[in-house]
Amino acid sequence: MTLTASRGDTKLDLPFDTIAERVKGLTLPDVDVVYGIATGGVVPASLVAFRLGVPLELIAINYRREDNSPQRPTPELLAPTRPPARGARVLLVDDVSVTGQTMRLARDTVLAGCQVTTLVMKGRADIVAFPEVGTCVAWPWKLEDLDRD
Repeated sequence: MTLTASRGDTKLDLPFDTIAERVKGLTLPDVDVVYGIATGGVVPASLVAFRLGVPLELIAINYRREDNSPQRPTPELLAPTRPPARGARVLLVDDVSVTGQTMRLARDTVLAGCQVTTLVMKGRADIVAFPEVGTCVAWPWKLEDLDRD
């Protein structure tokens, strides 16, 4: 499938059905639990947890503003999160990972002592749903991306 930006602001429109089909076709590891990084990773993590039939947990970490510019020097854990059992097999999911800082914070704090595999829709991770996408994406679950002409 060829994906190209179709908006004047060069954001790529990825319809929800396209994302769901791509997630359905991914080769995923056997895990005990899926952790999604809130807020961008909530929908992708939900899709993955449902597909795998495992529990979903959320980790509230924030680094960027809605316009994607950094609002803190580094990502911060915003709320306590129930950690998995030590040694658990965890799939950590986010929408995008550029530097890996947010995922690294999750791994080093909440998920310390676990076997962690990372998954993102685009960017850098162990599993990338859309490795061919190099531009910004208008995610169907983000409010600021809903103003589509």
